[in-house]
Amino acid sequence: MKELEEYIQKGEVIAPDIVKVDHFLNHQINIKLLKKIGEAFKERFHDVSIDKIVTMETSGIAVAAIVSLYFDDVPVVYIKKEKSAITSKNMLEEKVHSFTKNKDYIACLDGRYIQKGERILLIDDFLANGAALKGMISLVEKAGGTCVGAGIVIEKAFMNGRKPFEEKGYRIEALARIESVEEGIVKFKKG
Repeated sequence: MKELEEYIQKGEVIAPDIVKVDHFLNHQINIKLLKKIGEAFKERFHDVSIDKIVTMETSGIAVAAIVSLYFDDVPVVYIKKEKSAITSKNMLEEKVHSFTKNKDYIACLDGRYIQKGERILLIDDFLANGAALKGMISLVEKAGGTCVGAGIVIEKAFMNGRKPFEEKGYRIEALARIESVEEGIVKFKKG
């Protein structure tokens, strides 16, 4: 998605493997661009019937909400990154390692919101090493749902995070695939 790549190019390169996208996706949200992202995911997953969208808090929520508009307003369920004082007795948990924060957290999904056999589209802002995606899939499957695909806004393709999922038959669609970051320049993988 060319326009998305242009926005990424305007981001700040923090390290060879970290590009800040807070000017349009994480802190400030560009709704016009998110609409195009929603359209792009609908185009990529046009052949898939879904019951719900699942995402990880917090950056995935805005994207998932917009994507829902293109899939007949299916409900969006988000996974929390920590337990709260009002945690449901139906809370499912999975340990996940955060690449950007370099720490583990307990991802929590209220099992009441995923019914057995529901077809789930996962939506997330980034795919790096695959830890968050692995946690999301595990929680959805523990709840009885079936993951029919994962829509990723930005993939760090040089980290090979998608490989173990594709080997297991999971469908991954990324709108922008970063091939490398060299001397502050982000290069994208074609195709």
